[in-house]
Amino acid sequence: MKSKSKPSELSSADFVEIFGSIYEHSSWVAESLVAQAKAAELDTLTDMQAAMRDVVETADEETKLALIRAHPDLAGKAAMSGELTVESTSEQASAGLDQLTEAEFAMFQSLNDEYLQKFEFPFIKAIKRSNKVLILAAYEERLPNNAAVEFRTALDEIHKIAGFRLADLIAD
Repeated sequence: MKSKSKPSELSSADFVEIFGSIYEHSSWVAESLVAQAKAAELDTLTDMQAAMRDVVETADEETKLALIRAHPDLAGKAAMSGELTVESTSEQASAGLDQLTEAEFAMFQSLNDEYLQKFEFPFIKAIKRSNKVLILAAYEERLPNNAAVEFRTALDEIHKIAGFRLADLIAD
């Protein structure tokens, strides 16, 4: 749903409420941009996306790791128990992860566990416009990576997710 108001026309509270979920459970990204939004520096999709990315990229490593860890497993326990955010629920459903067979679900659980054990954060992939076959292939492709490569990849995927979410809110 596109926002009827430009970010610069929103109150600070409304800005954070609307854009606080762009980065999963990390409203601090939007909170740090309120002043720029008020100055009409973030009224386009491109500007908002770049500014949010910059906030994340300039954060310390511990904060970035917390951002990565704020994301749920794909087809994980949170999805099965209905604990996902509205955005994550929609994204996982769009990729068919809400329609897995028992065997497929077990495969996702096994890959999630293996990935988490190796990297100590969840597997992150922007899955909008994807499907379970492509997602499973990505697990297999990325599991051999080292932690530094996967940390960077996770952040890049998170930025893609944010881009999709922003595009749903802002008309350029």
